[in-house]
Amino acid sequence: MLILLSVCLMASPSTCREERVNWTFEDANFMGCLVHAQGVLAQWQTEHPDWRVQRWRCVPRTDVPTDL
Repeated sequence: MLILLSVCLMASPSTCREERVNWTFEDANFMGCLVHAQGVLAQWQTEHPDWRVQRWRCVPRTDVPTDL
């Protein structure tokens, strides 16, 4: 599973980009991703304080879209 993030720069909210976070657990499925994503998002946000997560979603690696 991947967690796709749409993030925007705090100092310039119109500057946005997509981030992809690999999410691997023993039970890597959609529901497990939804349950555990909050912790992953909090860690990402801590590591990237200049960026703000606008939206996110879980997707299987085989179904990765070209945009959010």
